[in-house]
Amino acid sequence: MFKIIKGKKKGLKQEAIEPPPGPNVSSDVTVNHASRAAVVSEQQPSSARSPAVTISSAPSQPGVVEVLPMLKDVPMAERHVLFLKKVHICSYMFDLSDPLKNVTEKEIKRQNLMELIDLVQSGSSKMNEIMQDEMVKMISLNIFRCLPPQSHENSGTENLDPEEDDMYLDPSWPHLQLVYELLLKYVVSSDTDTKVAKRYINHSFVLNLLDLFDTEDPREREYLKTILHRVYGKFMVHRPFIRKAINNIFYRFIFETERHPGISELLEILGSIINGFAIPMKEEHKLFLSRALIPLHKPKSINLYHQQLSYCITQFVEKDYKLADTVIKGLLKYWPVTNCAKEILFLGELEEVLDATQPAEFQRCMVPLFRRIGCCINSPHFQVAERALFLWNNERVVSLIALNRPVILPIIFESLERNVQGHWNQTINELTANVRRMFMEMDPELFEDCQTQYMDKEATLNEKSKQRELTWKKLESIASPPE
Repeated sequence: MFKIIKGKKKGLKQEAIEPPPGPNVSSDVTVNHASRAAVVSEQQPSSARSPAVTISSAPSQPGVVEVLPMLKDVPMAERHVLFLKKVHICSYMFDLSDPLKNVTEKEIKRQNLMELIDLVQSGSSKMNEIMQDEMVKMISLNIFRCLPPQSHENSGTENLDPEEDDMYLDPSWPHLQLVYELLLKYVVSSDTDTKVAKRYINHSFVLNLLDLFDTEDPREREYLKTILHRVYGKFMVHRPFIRKAINNIFYRFIFETERHPGISELLEILGSIINGFAIPMKEEHKLFLSRALIPLHKPKSINLYHQQLSYCITQFVEKDYKLADTVIKGLLKYWPVTNCAKEILFLGELEEVLDATQPAEFQRCMVPLFRRIGCCINSPHFQVAERALFLWNNERVVSLIALNRPVILPIIFESLERNVQGHWNQTINELTANVRRMFMEMDPELFEDCQTQYMDKEATLNEKSKQRELTWKKLESIASPPE
């Protein structure tokens, strides 16, 4: 059992306030951890400590939780020491999965967290380096933890539809939310000096934050997304490292696991980052597009993050129109063959890319592109065929097609004719007839030439088919025994 002791003002000795106790000075800490590891850690000299964020394990032995006065109720000179005491109380870990366990202690911790949030947000008491260091350590201890097994690890199956899948909600979230809120207020605070804070919000801390994106709780991922975005914006020194770390997460997802709940949130952050890229674009960013973003079209779970991925891809093309050829050829490389739902997503993204494509880049990729679109037009899945034919409703796409009709119409004419003659869906027949009529009005002479070539080709194929049938009959007659 924990002992709860009412705070007494006389315990706050004024002579112990200036300067506040550092890491090597024994302070009147309100949580007396009985854990041996915790004692050793406190007794280590500062020179022996690693600058990286260390994640301590929660003490297993009972401690003493003291009810402290409010920060606003003590003199300004005593607030630094009281702040450190409250931070140490918040460092104590409880079993949050059981709401009936240590109820009073949890409430004391919750109230202290809320008070720290108000203090950081208001900026009423500027934090020195020791206070910031201890607070970031406390935050690390609370949020950097082993995540529970994911749903596919328990059931052996996975559901790729986020609407059908039961969302995992962490029972400790009401507590974690306060810690995340404190971190967010600290990062965005105008009183936070990046030159000082970068010592505590360092590369190790950022990596640990990125590891937490693997949580299945969407509420936690939303906070992580906001915090990481703010860190990227405020700490310019961390920007290349954050981009590289996200890149590595994508590589592992694409080429190893194909499972990661936080891909959509990471792509949302990148969408904002890409929007701020300077022109001309660095080679590093172009490599990121070709090596990470385009291969993200490969995993079968793309429907979980396609909207964010499509936005990132389109941002690249809008920033540098010369990348349209790279993007379109990348889409064709990973084009799905047996997954119709994925094919519909690709067609939608393709239309957005074509909206930002210039004629010169369009000409470089139009032949393989319209061979693929021709296959989609003939798809027995009516939604795939319908989405492909809807490209002709886009004025920008139609203008590009009109400029290059001598090349494009011969490629897709056969697909259009086959649909008109024999597609099972009436809507597809009507849409195909509209596209066919559009080409006819666009260039009657070219349309007639294509029709003639198509009829000649069909006649040749029919003749070859008849000859093949006659040959088989001759072989049968030769092979059959005489009567």
